[in-house]
Amino acid sequence: MTLQTIDWVILLAFFAVLLSIGLISSRHAGKNTANFFLSGRNMPWWLLGVSMVATTFSADTPNLVTDMVRTGGVASNWLWWAFLLTGMLTVFIYARLWNRSRVMTDMEFYELRYSGKIAAFLRGFRAIYLGFFFNVMVIASVSLAFIKISAVMLGLQPEPALIMAAVVVVLYAGLGGLKSILWTDLFQFSFAMLGAVIAAVYVAGSPEVGGLSELLSHPNVSGKLRIIPSPSQPDIFLSIFLIPLAIQWWAAWYPGAEPGGGGYVAQRMLSAKSENHAIGATLLFNIFHYALRPWPWIIVGLGSLIIFPDIASLKEAYPDVNPQYIRDDFAYPAMLKKFLPAGLLGLVVASLIAAYMSTVASQLNWGSSYLVNDFYGRFYNPGAGEKQKVLFGRICTVTMMFFSVLLALALQNALQAFQYLLMIGAGTGLIYILRWFWWRINAYSELAAMIAAGTFSLAFILVENFGITPLEGEKIDILGRVTTTTYWNIFKFTGIVFLTTISWLVVTFLTPPENPETLRGFYRKIKPGGPGWRRVVNEARRENVELVKEEDLKWDVPTGVLCMTIGCIAIYGTLFAIGNFLYGNTITAVIFTTVAAISAAALFKLWNSLTSG
Repeated sequence: MTLQTIDWVILLAFFAVLLSIGLISSRHAGKNTANFFLSGRNMPWWLLGVSMVATTFSADTPNLVTDMVRTGGVASNWLWWAFLLTGMLTVFIYARLWNRSRVMTDMEFYELRYSGKIAAFLRGFRAIYLGFFFNVMVIASVSLAFIKISAVMLGLQPEPALIMAAVVVVLYAGLGGLKSILWTDLFQFSFAMLGAVIAAVYVAGSPEVGGLSELLSHPNVSGKLRIIPSPSQPDIFLSIFLIPLAIQWWAAWYPGAEPGGGGYVAQRMLSAKSENHAIGATLLFNIFHYALRPWPWIIVGLGSLIIFPDIASLKEAYPDVNPQYIRDDFAYPAMLKKFLPAGLLGLVVASLIAAYMSTVASQLNWGSSYLVNDFYGRFYNPGAGEKQKVLFGRICTVTMMFFSVLLALALQNALQAFQYLLMIGAGTGLIYILRWFWWRINAYSELAAMIAAGTFSLAFILVENFGITPLEGEKIDILGRVTTTTYWNIFKFTGIVFLTTISWLVVTFLTPPENPETLRGFYRKIKPGGPGWRRVVNEARRENVELVKEEDLKWDVPTGVLCMTIGCIAIYGTLFAIGNFLYGNTITAVIFTTVAAISAAALFKLWNSLTSG
């Protein structure tokens, strides 16, 4: 199936609506940086929550899920499902704290929590590192997915496809700032979810697949259906289930799932009109992200194992596409091109382009906010006016998009980028959780964590390149194929986490604590409470200094952790219920639905006590 006239009409209409929304909502965006990067700090929870989930729903997300399903089965999604624990911790603990901080970006946090030149260095360095270099890597990885979609669906070469998309994204992101992005995200997410569901229905119902029951019983698929991997395969059970749930969610820094909140999620929490709106936005994000979105992509990924059982079959079907781009993640756009009829094909292609643009626009605005607020305005040109800062932000937007396009042309598959991002952030997550609640953490702690994670990650990569992976070996998988055990990958990730954590803890106790006035100012503004700040509070009392009023001393973290636990049960219960309904396991699905409903009811009762406190 190739795109017909109706498909091109749908695509053109989509772009017209997108640009119209962006331009209409861009009024007043250039007045100051608060409007350009935070939409005036008065955004409602539902719009911010949808924007968060739209940003994480990129064109590479279904490709990534397809890659995981094809290579490791449905259960391999625990590599990202485990981040729900991080997300719910952010909902019930960190959303309120970020909103109280009133900073422009989460990089500004460094000079709120720490003091001296080292705090300023961390703010400036990480603004450039995350705002430019890391951000370019993320945009490049999602641009890789767009390349594959364009090659399969539109028959375009990578360069012209990326240039056209880049021009549209830069136009509405650069002109309208965050407010433009929020409203276009609402339109794009609705479009993208509709397209994902339509794709799954058509793939499952196609004659070649034969319906859900035939799909699930096919020999290529039946061994890939487990939602939780079997302990009888300990290397798989450890690597894709136990380690992510026990360690990865709190130890690894990953965009959109930062321990303690951060990045574009923090940007939206800072844009909320109140603490409760910040909580509501992050809760809505986690419900949509983990409970509602995965299954349409999983169904297409499973169906691809029937139509394109291996990479060789994909290459045979698409001989005109550069072999560099044909990996397991290529199967998702290949399935859409094969099964969707005219009209619907254009709609689904537009939905994937919408997913791509929503992510890239958010990344560009978020990265620019770092470069403007935490480097240009803080160090390079402190006297810059508001309009001058906005202009610099627009220049940064164009520059980042340019380098992202160049890097995208060198990548090969979505899972490759995902794994590298996990490694780079391994071991740093715990410090982002504890720095709010333990006074002893200082700027040197964060610097040590950053250096150690990079150093140990590089060391393990070099070891791999020299072929020294002693914990690997061959075995026969459940489909009778020879595969490589993953004990080395387990050792690699946990080793980086352990060594990085030990490094920053040692540095913490070998270096002096932060200035008492800085710690007291942080406590007054954030009101974190808890035993981790008892020494600071008691020392202030001995000097007759009141940090907070008596009514603000209540520590609500235990209630927040309880809410987090119950919220995870509710969302995982919904995820498992949907999966078991699709699998035809009705009784099991009803049980999970009941568990999810009871947990949700308990959650909202606890939430009322949390927010009222």
